[in-house]
Amino acid sequence: MNAEAKFADLEVGYNIPAAIGMDEADIQTPCLVLDLDALERNVVKMGQFAKEMGVRHRVHGKMHKSVDVAKMQMELGGAIGVCCQKVSEAEAFARGGIDDVLVSNQVRDPAKIDRLARIPRLGARAICCVDDIENIVDLSAAATKHGTQIECLVEIDCGAGRCGVTTTPEVVAIAKAIDAAPGLKFAGLQAYQGAMQHMDDYNDRKAKIDIAVAMVRDAVDTLKAEGLECDIVGGGGTGSYYFEGNSGVYNELQCGSYAFMDADYGRILDKDGKRIDQGEWENALFILTSVMSHAKADKAICDAGLKAQSVDSGLPVIFGRDDVEYVKCSDEHGVIADPDGKLKVNDKLKLVPGHCDPTCNVHDWYVGVRDGKVEAIWPVTARGLAY
Repeated sequence: MNAEAKFADLEVGYNIPAAIGMDEADIQTPCLVLDLDALERNVVKMGQFAKEMGVRHRVHGKMHKSVDVAKMQMELGGAIGVCCQKVSEAEAFARGGIDDVLVSNQVRDPAKIDRLARIPRLGARAICCVDDIENIVDLSAAATKHGTQIECLVEIDCGAGRCGVTTTPEVVAIAKAIDAAPGLKFAGLQAYQGAMQHMDDYNDRKAKIDIAVAMVRDAVDTLKAEGLECDIVGGGGTGSYYFEGNSGVYNELQCGSYAFMDADYGRILDKDGKRIDQGEWENALFILTSVMSHAKADKAICDAGLKAQSVDSGLPVIFGRDDVEYVKCSDEHGVIADPDGKLKVNDKLKLVPGHCDPTCNVHDWYVGVRDGKVEAIWPVTARGLAY
């Protein structure tokens, strides 16, 4: 089925924001727009970085929740699979044809464990994280029941202060229990330092990662001495991948936001003190919005409010404009300071969201644009799947 036929029964403006071949100016707003050229450059660049560092890249699907984007990252960037945070996301990726899926989180609810154990029946490698030895019995029982295998990573809390164990003896005890359990396979370690990803200063981030690397190296070496090899030593994000990738300890990166970028990540600085969205990565994701009112001389009102984005990491930034500023939002409206009255009703603006992950989760579609034309329409496959 070609792209036009696939969307033939969908009405633009009612259940889809654009049609393939449409001019960018005619896209219905508010919606998510992808600059396909920028996205592809980001994806290829990360693939090259991973190859040069001699590590694998497992893309973080929780960011975009899209089978189409994940497949692009595998085809153009050499990614080996995806990680995500929920069993429902893992199921969506597996059903979409992604054959190597890690739930980089704990799975404890019996119903969710049962669903996780069935993912290999969809043709995908199923991996999850463990930080409690009591979890192993339930995972093993489910895998045995369904005649499948669940691979398990022991999660190390290397500074994020959330899930994970904090000592090497705990790591070894859990790894041995996994290795001995029917239906399970000890696959390695999960060690993501999430608390430092958005620290502005490069050297501050490095200091935090140095601590994490030392913890992980001790665990890997001790496990090896116990006869347990780590197929996966995973972690690394958009703010730190170069540290983990060059550590000689990590062998899988889990970067996600690099592909799209957002205003919050854009603020952090590279080793030369330059914003990472002004050289290292490009903004590829935008909320396209339209001016719907300019009744007040000094402000314009647009149609992208709280229901079109997440503002947990700050308000969006208007892309390519320094003469107007997005300053406030309510459910359906965004307020744009326009002191010189330059904006007109129906003008369209591109907003760089403050936080890409939860923003993508409130939309149904990505509209991919190249050279002013709509080239692709991709569903946000796992949109709203949080269980």
